[in-house]
Amino acid sequence: MLWLLLLQVWASCFWLGHSEVVTSFESSCPQFFFREIPPNEALEPQNPAWICQRYKNQYFFATLYDRNMRIPVYSAYIYQPGPGKRPKGWLVEPQLMGPAYPKTMEKEWTLINHYNVSLEKLSKSQAILQDYKNLTGLNRGHLNPNGHHHDYSSRMATFTLTNIVPQDEKLNGGAWNNYEQQTMIRKTQGCNITYVVVGAVPGNNYIAKGRVNKPSYLWSSACCVVDNNHRKAWAVIAENDQNQVELLTLGELEELLTELYGRGQVSLFDRECPRE
Repeated sequence: MLWLLLLQVWASCFWLGHSEVVTSFESSCPQFFFREIPPNEALEPQNPAWICQRYKNQYFFATLYDRNMRIPVYSAYIYQPGPGKRPKGWLVEPQLMGPAYPKTMEKEWTLINHYNVSLEKLSKSQAILQDYKNLTGLNRGHLNPNGHHHDYSSRMATFTLTNIVPQDEKLNGGAWNNYEQQTMIRKTQGCNITYVVVGAVPGNNYIAKGRVNKPSYLWSSACCVVDNNHRKAWAVIAENDQNQVELLTLGELEELLTELYGRGQVSLFDRECPRE
């Protein structure tokens, strides 16, 4: 009897350590968070999914996903930019349909043709490619940008629809892109490692006949470790219908998100990250 109990405990630990959709980031992919501490519960939606984003049997970042809105709440990753081409093709998250499906991201075509999954079943669990067709003034905006990763596999992992929101076209190609590709390079000078949490505040508008929420704001925050005794932090926020990005302190962003989400005081990083 004791042997059986130990076996069950071991099996559950194995499952937690290797699942794609997990019960907590602390138990499965804490490495993407400063001091291994994720943002607090003030950002959690009504129907969340914690995803350790896995591609080719390796974790690349973490996403808190809003199953109802069909957009990510936030993505957390380590900033490691590198040269390389932009990948093509889009992936989806099979385990949002249930634990019986593959633990790694797959293409819609693969699930339909090799796993006997209907597009209708897939669409109940998440956004699909059809949702992002025929958009006007919007496009598929990465939260976790592929340009912040150093090789093809890590960049390809960002091309999952669980990392995408309907983003204002001008913002995505303009001020937000400038922040991702230029400001981040300047800000991370002298950093040994930079942890990033980037997110989207749900709005009142939708695409795809009400299936996918269009965020009202996009935001990003970073905690940079210079050495054992020194850290620095910064943040930005942008309205998702304006081609403008506002640079903030980490503390200012947390206060603003506390108001926007209305679920209590928001904390994005461990307290050792400076708020001023």
